[in-house]
This record gives sequence, structure tokens and C-alpha cells, in this order.
Amino acid sequence: MRKTWLLVILLSLLSAACRTDGTPARTTSEPEFPVTISSGDAEVTIEKRPERIVSLSSTATEILFAIEAGEQVEAVDDQSNYPAEAPKSDLSGFQPNVEAIAARNPDLVIYHFDPGDLADSLEKLGIPALMQPAAVQLEDTYQQISDLGLATGKTEEAEDLVESMKKEITEVLETVPEFEDPPTYYHELEQTYFTLTSKTFAGEIYSLLGLENIADAADTEGSGYPQLSAEYIIDADPDFIFLANTKCCAQSSETVAQRPGWGNMKAVTGDRVVELDDDVASRWGPRVVDFLEAAAEAVSELEPANA
Repeated sequence: MRKTWLLVILLSLLSAACRTDGTPARTTSEPEFPVTISSGDAEVTIEKRPERIVSLSSTATEILFAIEAGEQVEAVDDQSNYPAEAPKSDLSGFQPNVEAIAARNPDLVIYHFDPGDLADSLEKLGIPALMQPAAVQLEDTYQQISDLGLATGKTEEAEDLVESMKKEITEVLETVPEFEDPPTYYHELEQTYFTLTSKTFAGEIYSLLGLENIADAADTEGSGYPQLSAEYIIDADPDFIFLANTKCCAQSSETVAQRPGWGNMKAVTGDRVVELDDDVASRWGPRVVDFLEAAAEAVSELEPANA
């Protein structure tokens, strides 16, 4: 089941990676409805300030509450576990049930993945739906925050959030040393060695820290999410191992050290196996700052001889 969900997630991420977005920057004044916003490759018009939002995206849920639009949210999907006050339901963002969504009487649905007929079905029901696919870079995150601000009448709050994130990211990066030779890393999505490359959203975060991804050379298909082998990872012997499967799969520095052949790797012997929060490391919302901070803290502790 874990692998099935991972493949669905990877498909949604790959779909996002293939799009191009020339949408101009949004204005930051309070909008007068109706407003029209880019939705994937289309546009959606929201006639009035939504008061019964259904979020089928855990990232969108985090953004909505971060821009103080939480009181406008009627229900969120079964993966939206943050913040705690979000009205979690049994709605699925990966296998959406249009009848169950419509039963919530939403005046706006936000989603990040369409299995094929979600957008068309909602349109036939006259329900505005805003698609916010997985971000490929930080600018995508900032744009999605701005769009949700426009969609909810919270443009000022959205602008403040973006500016706060940019400021915090700048401050975090100032704590990271510069390396003559970039340290290498492996980011683990699950213990069958699915990983990501520098071309992904998380990969960009690591690149900001001056790290080099061992998976880049192995991604011959250019998917951004190759599956490596244990032998490949051991031979690459990265300086850091970042685990994004601690909650789902109970992986830790201890379990990594117990894997055959992994005990003598630099990341293991140097105590540089970093246990990340799965959710924080996989979402592209406001908590990307927390992800960056966790990685930056580990990088900043690298021995001076390696810097």
C-alpha cells in the first residue's frame, strides 16, 4: 500500500514538473470578487468570497490556515494532519469521490491531483475548483500562497507570509558554511531506495545549502524520482543521508546502520543520518522553512576539515 501511494504521489509531482507557468505576479490589494486565478493549465473564476472551502491538498490546507483563512474551511482531506484544528475528514485527495465532496456543499474545492475526471465533474456541478499541483521550485510555492490569498480574500495575509518565509530562508542560509567541495547527500523516500534529484522541489532546497545529490547521475530517464540500489548508495558513500520515511516506515539512524553494508558509510560513522518529519519534507507550503532549518542544522555541523 505504501508503494502504491508513493507512485501516485510521484505521478502528481512529475505532472507538475512538466508544466510551464508564465502567470504574472498577483496584486496584493484586497480583491473585489469575482476573481480569476490560474488553475493548472486552465483558469477558475470565483464569484464571491468562499465560506465553505474543501481542501483535498495537505499543502493547501497548511497555507489556508497560515494566511488566516481557516475559518472559511469546511473540510480537509484525510492526509491533512496539520494544523491540528483543520477539520479533517475521510475525503481522499488521491482517489476523490465527487459525490462525497459535493455533499459538503463547498463553494470552492482546492486539489493538487486529478485522476482524470475530478475537474470536469466539479465543473458540471457548478463547483469552482482550483488546482495547485506540486511545486517544482520555491517560486511556485510563493505563487500558490498568493493565489490562495486572492481566492480567499486574504491577499495581505498571503503577502505577509511570503515575505516572512523569504526573510527566514535568507537568515537560515546565512548560518551555512561555504564548501570548497560540495558535500554529497542521499534523500530517502522509502526503504526500497526511491529518492529524488536536484530537479525537484526538495532538491532545490538542498541545492540552496550547497549540497550535491548522488542520485542526479542515476536519473537516466529524467523523472526526478529514480529508484536506486543499495549498492549504488553504498558506493556513492554520501556525506549525508536524509530520511523522509521516519513516520511512515519507522526508519531511523539506527535502522540505517543495521542495513547490510551501510554501517561503515561516512554518513553513518559521522552521525550524519538526519531524521526528517515525513510531512514537512514532502510538502511545499509554509513549513518548507522548517525543512530547510533541519537540513541546514545538520550541514552546519559538518567537520571544519570538510568545509
